[in-house]
Amino acid sequence: MSSISSFNLLNLDDYSCVIDRPRIPRIMTVPGIISDFDQPEIHHSNCHNSGRRIIVSNQLPVKAQLDPDTDKWVFESDPDSLVLQLKSGLRPETECVYVGSLPVEINLSDQEEVGQMLLDKFNCVPTFLPLDVLNKFYHGFCKHYLWPLFHYMLPVTRKQGVRFDRALWKAYVSANKIFADKVMEVINPDEDYVWIHDYHLMVMPTFLRKRFHRIRVGFFLHSPFPSSEIYRTLPVRDEVLRALLNCDLIGFHTFDYARHFLSCCSRMLGLDYKSKRGYIGLEYYGRTVSIKILPVGIDMGQIESVKSSSETAAKVRELSRRYEGKKVVLGVDDMDMFKGVSLKFQAFGKLLDEYPVLRGLVVLVQILNPARSRGQDVLEVESEMQTVASEVNRKFAKNGYEPIVFVTGPVSTHDKVAYYSIAECVVVNAVRDGMNLVPYKYTVSRQSNRDLDEVLLMNKPEEARKAKKSVIIVSEFIGCSPSLSGAIRVNPWNIESVTEAMYLAITMPEREKEMRHEKHYKYVSSHDVAYWAKSFDQDLERACKEHFHKRCWGVGFGLNFRVVALGPNFRKLSVEHIVSSYNKTNSRLILLDYDGTVMPRGLVDKTPSKEVISILNNLSNDPKNVVFIVSGRGKDSLGPWFDSCKKLGLSAEHGCFTRWNGDSGWESCAATVDVGWKKVALPVMEHYTEATDGSFIEPKESALVWHHAEADPDFGTWQAKELLDHLESVLANEPVIVKRGQQIVEVNPQGVSKGVVVDRLVTTMQSNGRPPDFVLCIGDDQSDEDMFEKISSSVGSGIAEVFACTVGQKPSMAKYYLDDTVDVIKMLHGLEAASTHVTRNTAFHVEMQT
Repeated sequence: MSSISSFNLLNLDDYSCVIDRPRIPRIMTVPGIISDFDQPEIHHSNCHNSGRRIIVSNQLPVKAQLDPDTDKWVFESDPDSLVLQLKSGLRPETECVYVGSLPVEINLSDQEEVGQMLLDKFNCVPTFLPLDVLNKFYHGFCKHYLWPLFHYMLPVTRKQGVRFDRALWKAYVSANKIFADKVMEVINPDEDYVWIHDYHLMVMPTFLRKRFHRIRVGFFLHSPFPSSEIYRTLPVRDEVLRALLNCDLIGFHTFDYARHFLSCCSRMLGLDYKSKRGYIGLEYYGRTVSIKILPVGIDMGQIESVKSSSETAAKVRELSRRYEGKKVVLGVDDMDMFKGVSLKFQAFGKLLDEYPVLRGLVVLVQILNPARSRGQDVLEVESEMQTVASEVNRKFAKNGYEPIVFVTGPVSTHDKVAYYSIAECVVVNAVRDGMNLVPYKYTVSRQSNRDLDEVLLMNKPEEARKAKKSVIIVSEFIGCSPSLSGAIRVNPWNIESVTEAMYLAITMPEREKEMRHEKHYKYVSSHDVAYWAKSFDQDLERACKEHFHKRCWGVGFGLNFRVVALGPNFRKLSVEHIVSSYNKTNSRLILLDYDGTVMPRGLVDKTPSKEVISILNNLSNDPKNVVFIVSGRGKDSLGPWFDSCKKLGLSAEHGCFTRWNGDSGWESCAATVDVGWKKVALPVMEHYTEATDGSFIEPKESALVWHHAEADPDFGTWQAKELLDHLESVLANEPVIVKRGQQIVEVNPQGVSKGVVVDRLVTTMQSNGRPPDFVLCIGDDQSDEDMFEKISSSVGSGIAEVFACTVGQKPSMAKYYLDDTVDVIKMLHGLEAASTHVTRNTAFHVEMQT
């Protein structure tokens, strides 16, 4: 018999067997049918205040120990667990439920009992991963592939690390689904919020979003997010990115990590972010995925409590006697390859070599936390560390003086605070680390404390006077570095610079130490874990507030699943609906954009197909129709392409030039007479074209367009912004408008837009005694929004049937959408068939009467 959470590992998309607890039902529009589309009517004004927080992390915030007498597991809360500490930042009435794995393996027969006990006592829901899945998921994919990759280490050779293994990836996905299943057992999707932590669970949001389209999900990454050059080597890069985008809010420690994530979304998924009033957001199929940048803090209450304890005071007395007359340099690191401990030892050895006066005076105490995983890499790091330390100690040890002292774990929080309290400075020398809270804890531990001051006064008076002084040496490659403005920042690979930093810290004037300490303490005490949790929680509520005001449905299979969210009045244009309206009307205006509407954008040959020509001919031949192609393309392209469509109207260059049919000439707007501004704009565009590989200029009779679709995505966007500013500056006194479009920068005459085209055509039809009673307008980009706005605001009020339709599911002034050009052609075929049928019937009646 398998555990309740390990069933059906092969079918990653099946939720049919998840046992849900009773939930608040959604609106029932038809007896027996629950509707996802009518949910905007639900009033959820206070839901965010009453919802629980389901905190999901790889490991539960509990410690486990087997009682030898009863042979039963005994559990207690882990006060050092971040996911437990973050509750201090939530509202007092907010209930937290914790989902995660246990640090020990529980027998299958005991899982149900242990699970119930953990839920009752600690509000914890254990996942009970099968041992095989756990090993491949955590020790395999997470720690030996994903974690090194996110820390910029690529397995170029097999000796340098584990390469991508499809079996390990499947275990990672299976484990994420098990975690998602456990959330399903306890969640009330209409009220609760889910907060997922760290890289172990990056695809979990997809499973949650697939089950509940409006689920409220936040994710915080506690590790670095690598640059796109590193991340793009991940064979499942798109799946992971799309899974994260199924969240409502994604959090990062630093702007660098967020910038790398946004760059990956841009380069690999073609998504651009927008910043509005201090918030960064990605538009993803009608949903806005918010980006949060805020480093985590420490639990101030815990550190203060530990500082005040008698156990800590006793340890401080012991350490003060042991290191009397010496200056202690402290390191606190995990046993892993990225903490740079051996580099730190080399720098310390060089310090003693170059400054003999410090020999016997300065001690480097290195606290080593146990390794979080196992493998050859950990053994190699430990071996190198011991070798370097032995060399330094052998060279400089004398008369009971040992330069480098190891303190191996596990080391209690009380002992660590005691070491922080007596240390002259702390050195955090990691070559890459997500955050690292050691400098924060050191700063708070060095802050004045009455009990510790009394201990120091008795045992080490000079230390008591230093109670509010601290010096931090920090690597520039870790997440906490930007927030420590008073720290000595170093490149851990530069041994000489780390050595000089150590010497500077040891010999620094006391007043400067005080000033640096005050600056750090002010920041750390005001940006603690409660501040971080409160800020993230508030932003998660804000990111989810529109959930029940949109219609949602899922598209895609497997890990490519996503939810499309659209406004309640924005819906797909039905062929049956528009054909019905089409047949009832007698004076129709049909406006069609070209690129991206009737012709796919990805094609190299932009010439219209025979199918498109046939459709346009049949529609324009209907005497009840006025059909126009309204495009940004020049007349020299559009004219020859549509010469065979004798009754089709053309509007080129966004309305600068108009041809009413194939037999008439091109009419131009008065605004296009003066193009003297081109002499100013063209040299500027040529300069940016030369500087931006892949860009080019498209000259038009009335406009100039700079394209950067084939340039580097980031550099092209950057150059487009610069070009826009440059052109606006040099053309400030010219009668033109400079604007950005879809991978273009365009200069157009003032008073020219597709909206003006709509006005002209409607006015002309009215003056001819045929005011339109049916308008269909289809386009796909920003320039078409002018048409949609004009139709909806001024024209639409006097027309019986108005259909403004955008191509693609995205925010728009249009009230309808079609998915792609295939849908557009299918819809036009429907209108074509209706016109052909009417034409044939009319011809038949005329023939019969004759």
